[in-house]
Amino acid sequence: MLSSSQPSAGSGALSHVYVQHPPLRCDIPESRGLFYDDANRLLICTTSSQVFHWQTAPFDPVVSPSVDSISEGPILSIRFSLDKKAIAVQRSDCEIQFFHRETKQMLTHKCKAGSESILGFFWSESPLCDLAIVKTSGMDLFACDSMLNLRLVETRKVNVNWYTYTHETRLVLLASGLQCKTISAFQVSNAGVVRLPKFEMTMAKSESNSKPILSSGDVHLVTVYGRIYCLQVDREAMLLHSYRFYRDAVVQQGSIPIYSSKLSVSVVDNVLLVHQIDAKVVIIYDLSVDSRAPVSAPLPLLWRGSDTSSQATSKENESSESSTSNENLVMYEDAWTFLVPDLILDQINKVLWRVNLDLEAISASSSDRTSLLEFLQRRKLEANKAKQLCLGIARAIILERRPATQVTQAIDVLVTAYSFSVKAGAFKEVKNGRTTATTPSVGASPDNERHGPSGSSIDEEVEMNLPSGSNENMLCADEQQESQLSSAAISPDELYKFVFASVEETMVEESEYLVSIITEFLRSISAEKLKVDLNIYVMTIRLLAYSKRFAELSLFTTNKIIEPSKEVALQLLVSGRQNLQIRKLGLDMLRQLSLHHDYITSLVQDGYYLEALRYAQKHKVTSVRSSLFLEAAFATNDLQHLAAILRVLTELIPGFKETSEYFTFYGLLNDTSSSVAV
Repeated sequence: MLSSSQPSAGSGALSHVYVQHPPLRCDIPESRGLFYDDANRLLICTTSSQVFHWQTAPFDPVVSPSVDSISEGPILSIRFSLDKKAIAVQRSDCEIQFFHRETKQMLTHKCKAGSESILGFFWSESPLCDLAIVKTSGMDLFACDSMLNLRLVETRKVNVNWYTYTHETRLVLLASGLQCKTISAFQVSNAGVVRLPKFEMTMAKSESNSKPILSSGDVHLVTVYGRIYCLQVDREAMLLHSYRFYRDAVVQQGSIPIYSSKLSVSVVDNVLLVHQIDAKVVIIYDLSVDSRAPVSAPLPLLWRGSDTSSQATSKENESSESSTSNENLVMYEDAWTFLVPDLILDQINKVLWRVNLDLEAISASSSDRTSLLEFLQRRKLEANKAKQLCLGIARAIILERRPATQVTQAIDVLVTAYSFSVKAGAFKEVKNGRTTATTPSVGASPDNERHGPSGSSIDEEVEMNLPSGSNENMLCADEQQESQLSSAAISPDELYKFVFASVEETMVEESEYLVSIITEFLRSISAEKLKVDLNIYVMTIRLLAYSKRFAELSLFTTNKIIEPSKEVALQLLVSGRQNLQIRKLGLDMLRQLSLHHDYITSLVQDGYYLEALRYAQKHKVTSVRSSLFLEAAFATNDLQHLAAILRVLTELIPGFKETSEYFTFYGLLNDTSSSVAV
């Protein structure tokens, strides 16, 4: 089912992935092109002499653009410097112009016309260079001063057919060879410029095409769970190959089938979305698991919004005009450009969409509850929603009386995820209206959030900025370096409160089933060395006593499956009203825990006031009021006991004969019988 707060476009349409209305609109009169600066997350619209730019992170559909002036001329690409003080514009395959935004100074850089061509450029935060220009002859690295003067610091000679780069990964791939499948990779980050091993991408052959050529549009760089992947479309084999980058090797990680010759990808909350453009569906993959099976069935990409007139139209109904209230949106049209990681630029309607996951729809369509819980526990972007869905699933599988093994697996997932989250410093909870968070442990690597700081670096052996103690010899994104205090993890206290306690009344007649689930929960908690909410022990005692399983309750207590505590002891006393052995266990626990006051009070309630008084005398307990013993003895109508209590209290408490309690009970004793001497 779809989220009720986000109605779908189309009648009864189901979707796991959607774009949300309204989009960010960039309809500037006389615009000549739309560009995206992924380093600064800017949407850029150019006219003949102006540059309009919108900040896209955080995504705000009503944000106003900023405007800069530049000289007239063609624009092949445009990027702001990382400090946003300069604008670089590629004018042709041999010329790049630089504009200083404050001083209006302009600088032109040209390469050798005819002998080489500029394929593109990007700004860098590397200590070695500020700017990288990729040419057909290789990659030039420049230092750039405040006056926009460029100084060549290094040249990497490679024959380049095309290149791809994302600021999120800081990774540039240079393709060469007749089939463009030989890849030279460099990471240009704050750790320096690191050259990775050259490798060849896998490409199947066919009888009609023995030497297929790889295009730049078939290669995608993405960051998932802090790891950099290169995804490559193999059209002949109809497979999407994935590669991981290590310091000394590039390793193919497997392949997933594709159903469209035209394909693109997005990443939302560390989930890989593979857009099968010809088939007009999107398939969800979670690369954290070994299986390459999709998370859910292929479904269309839809768009949603509160406007009832919003709808996804067919090509035949498409209008050349668009308005704010009703986009003439054709799904996966040719004018769409997919931007890393989660944006779609519609060149026709001149709007920018953000891609979203519908966790509720994914949950509703999944039959494997254990895998679903694992998937939801890894979500960070909508951590609270994922958490609530997990709690709902845990309750449901218990109320549905699923096999105990299934429920145990589900509980294990939640407990293990919480334990990892605590160790990684990613768990936060609210106590007394204040948010508290655990301290990250050394080497912990919580997942990156949607708009966390981007970037990545190679392992620490070649000067990377990983946390100390990390031994992973691979590329990891900077998002992993930071302590993210957003997690769907569920603490044992929350499991008790929102799962076990909420189903207790309904399941009380099937207490044996519920106790078996709780027992496995306690085992899982113990294995992870986590603290247990004492209420779960109290509830277990109630359930066992309700079903009169006193022998099991005794074993649970003596074997310390139920850990000793005051709360547990008091519940044993309550449940022991039906069984003296259980009540004795409660009394023994109070004594073992040195809870003298509670132990004495319980003895008196059971009529053992003389034993209670002797215990108080032995352990020098003065917190129990003397009238408690006197009232208990008087209630038995045993005058000898009352006289004995008065005598002991007189010996135990100095000045007791001068107290009102002494005179009261001494008088009662004399009034009742003058034959008993005190």
